[in-house]
Amino acid sequence: GLVNAVLRNFQRQAEELLAAADASEPGRWAHPQWLIDSVRTAWPDDWQQILTANNERAPMTLRVNARRQSRADYLRRLEQAGIAAEATTHSDCGIRLRSPCDVTQLPGFSEGAVSVQDEAAQLAAQLLDARPGQRVLDVCAAPGGKTAHILEGSDDIELLAVDIEARRLERLTDNLQRLGLRAEVRSGDARRPDDWWDGRPFERILLDVPCSASGVIRRHPDIKLLRRPGDIETLLELQGEILRAIWPLLAPGGMLLYATCSVLPPENEQRVTAFLAERPDAEGRPLAAGWGRGSGIGRQILPGGMAQMDGFYYACLHKRATAQP
Repeated sequence: GLVNAVLRNFQRQAEELLAAADASEPGRWAHPQWLIDSVRTAWPDDWQQILTANNERAPMTLRVNARRQSRADYLRRLEQAGIAAEATTHSDCGIRLRSPCDVTQLPGFSEGAVSVQDEAAQLAAQLLDARPGQRVLDVCAAPGGKTAHILEGSDDIELLAVDIEARRLERLTDNLQRLGLRAEVRSGDARRPDDWWDGRPFERILLDVPCSASGVIRRHPDIKLLRRPGDIETLLELQGEILRAIWPLLAPGGMLLYATCSVLPPENEQRVTAFLAERPDAEGRPLAAGWGRGSGIGRQILPGGMAQMDGFYYACLHKRATAQP
């Protein structure tokens, strides 16, 4: 039939067609030209690694629920189940599987022993470093992986999780229930906190802003087809609106962790630098860490490489206890 005819035609012209595709950058790298150009401009020494990583299969990484067992104990459970795995390097509760598997095969998954979360995303809770007695706000929280991780590592905190999409908040609630965790969950627009905030400040805020998701393309390859160049400017405006709206909710002396899963500097260091220039009460402090790359303010993780993490950016913004003159 028609399908067989098309296949025979392709076989006859395969070398010619493949050579033609390889002659163009979009064909060679399987990325749109605008994205190739953006990544190459941002990372002239690393753009090929980034694009290659985007086309590779992402590893399956787990986050052990520290309230249930230690990472060493869960590694033993995996070994007993015949699942090859190893501890992650930078997250203290992460485990990377040698080969992906269905979550139903993971010991204790339905009872909340473990969750699926990339190592880069696991660093958020470590950086936030919520302490007992603190009020914590997780903005743009759904589907709740970082929310749950914060609660797993911090006893006696008061956490509010907010997201604009009610349907995605259902997944957050389901995740908390599976893990045996509790938080206040509200549907709301991060740009309009007066609609959902009770007026009491937070000592810690995790702000995982909407972004291009250019650091997680290997998990969501449709981004290459759906994202458009004009989206970046729209996202930059949205990120600025959210950051300005949420900052007043942070208590003096508190810390806001700004996060994206992007590798594009305008959404990351440039966005944070512009905000700091607007706010005399905001201070960005360098992150001393063994992962990623220091970028002046914050650290940038590029996808793939030795660590095999997703692409992420983190910056810690501190609110001065007293305003600068």
